Amino acid sequence: MAKHPFSFLHFLLCCCFFSTLLSPSLSSVEVEALLRFKKQLKDPLHRLDSWKVSDSPCEFFGVSCDPITGLVTGISLDNQSLSGEISPSISELQSLISLVLPSNRLSGYLPAELNKCSNLRELNVSNNYLIGTIPDLSELRNLQILDLSSNYFSGPFPSWVTNLTGLVFLSLGDNHYDEGEIPESIGNLKNLSFIFFARSQLRGEIPESFFEITTMESLDFSTNNISGNFPKSITKLKKLNKIELFANQLTGEIPSELANLTLLQEIDISRNHMYGKLPEGLGQLKNLVVFQIFENNFSGEIPAGFGHLRNLLLFSTYRNNLSGEFPANFGRFSPLNSIDISENQFSGGFPKYLCESGKLQFLLALGNQFSGEFPGSCSNCRDLQRLRINDNLLSGEIPSGIWGLPKVKIIDFGNNEFTGRISPEIGTATSLTQLCLENNKFSGKIPPELGKLANLGKLYLNGNDFSGKIPSELGVLQQLSSLHLEENSLTGSIPAELGKCAMLVEMNLARNSLNGNIPESLSLLTNLHSLNLSWNTLTGSLNPDNLKFLRLSSLDLSMNRLTGIVSSNLLQMGGDKAFLGNKGLCVEKSLKIQRHSGLKVCRGNNTKEELLLFFIIASVLVIILVGFLVAIYREYKKEQGRVFCDKSLEI
Repeated sequence: MAKHPFSFLHFLLCCCFFSTLLSPSLSSVEVEALLRFKKQLKDPLHRLDSWKVSDSPCEFFGVSCDPITGLVTGISLDNQSLSGEISPSISELQSLISLVLPSNRLSGYLPAELNKCSNLRELNVSNNYLIGTIPDLSELRNLQILDLSSNYFSGPFPSWVTNLTGLVFLSLGDNHYDEGEIPESIGNLKNLSFIFFARSQLRGEIPESFFEITTMESLDFSTNNISGNFPKSITKLKKLNKIELFANQLTGEIPSELANLTLLQEIDISRNHMYGKLPEGLGQLKNLVVFQIFENNFSGEIPAGFGHLRNLLLFSTYRNNLSGEFPANFGRFSPLNSIDISENQFSGGFPKYLCESGKLQFLLALGNQFSGEFPGSCSNCRDLQRLRINDNLLSGEIPSGIWGLPKVKIIDFGNNEFTGRISPEIGTATSLTQLCLENNKFSGKIPPELGKLANLGKLYLNGNDFSGKIPSELGVLQQLSSLHLEENSLTGSIPAELGKCAMLVEMNLARNSLNGNIPESLSLLTNLHSLNLSWNTLTGSLNPDNLKFLRLSSLDLSMNRLTGIVSSNLLQMGGDKAFLGNKGLCVEKSLKIQRHSGLKVCRGNNTKEELLLFFIIASVLVIILVGFLVAIYREYKKEQGRVFCDKSLEI
């Protein structure tokens, strides 16, 4: 028995001896294979500069080796800006376990020779530009992670993957496969915990065998053409924490048993054809972080339990038929980041705890029937970027802190019954790009502090009771493209400074009490397509030169007190209706005939042709008259001569 340890030690020494003999030749093969791999790549960041002829590749950047044999076991070149094609020489790395090349610019085909890498456990070439049909890699029986997503692969969906029974992570989505179905044999993958088949042109129903994969934790079949009722069998997957089935053709109701999946963190079944009421149990999913069901036909109320969730970040139910009062405590205990409940039929008071955590960035509740005042607690939303509560029945004054939210980009309070003034604090909302207050009962003066909003692109204050003058400070808004101040009680003249708003596309100041001339500076607005100044008391001559550079698709100057000649260019842009109600406006006779205009003809303003004709006719008449007078004079002289002769004879 004493001889055995000695024999075993002798055996190990022999193995080490032979490995030292074999290792240099194997290393040289692997170095050569890696250098051929490098040769087909472009490396703008010079990450592969260390890949040179050497005795061992283990010092190459991104390469890992077995500590005993010294053979290459891994290549990891994630997001290194590499381009070019993957060389088949990679298949010569017989001990390769991991090939990770995501987020580069690799193109061409995936080499079928990868099948020779029988020890491969991880293959990740996602987020590249690879094309063609995915080769059958079902010989890679040791593969646990396969990620070919986000490329340009085409051809049939690779159903052979169901032979890789050791897979734990499978991501094939976001490619350009032919239309097909999820393989019936998908249930063979008993160890699978993650599956990503989104945007894979899949149709039909999810096979029942899939719901036998009890290890499944995350599934994403979104943006396909999957049909049938929402699968009740999904409730068998007790470890599931993520369901992504949005943008498909699913119908039916959410099964109440879904609430038994207590590990669920994300549910997104948006953009389907589902209906019915939301199961009360959904409000008991204490781990829920994301809940999205927008663009379906769900009805009824939001389960009250949602008001007690403590992890909810994102909640989106827009474009359904949900109704009733919103859960009173919604957002009170959760770090809510985004809520979109727009275009439903919610009623009652507006939820007042949405900003309780101070982390809310998106608050969208437009198109409902909320009534009462907007809660002052929303002033705590210092990170809020989008605030849209338009098209409700809200009333009262807007809390002053709302106007000055520092990060808000969109404020839309339109089509409610709000009253009061715009606070001067609006000047601190320097990120604002859209301010929409149309069709409310706001009053007071338009604050000059709006001129501090350098990013403002759209200003809709129409349909209110604003008074006073239009602030000249608006003229500094270089990003302003839409200015709507119509249907207010504004007075004074149109600020000439508005001509400096070079990006203006539409301007509507109609139905106010504005007076004075139309500023010549408006002719500088070369991007302007629509101009409406109707129903004011504007005066002065309509000088064609003031607006000659404008190329408007819509013009309305009607119902003012303008005078002067309407040029051919202006008449072409607006037609007769653009000038009606201005008794002092007229068109030249030739233009009236040419364009069949109903506007009156200008008097005392003759064209050059008319003047020339008048001059010719007058000249002819003068010549005829002079000739006639000369003839009469001569006849008179003759008559006088005869009389003189007769008298002489008498004498």
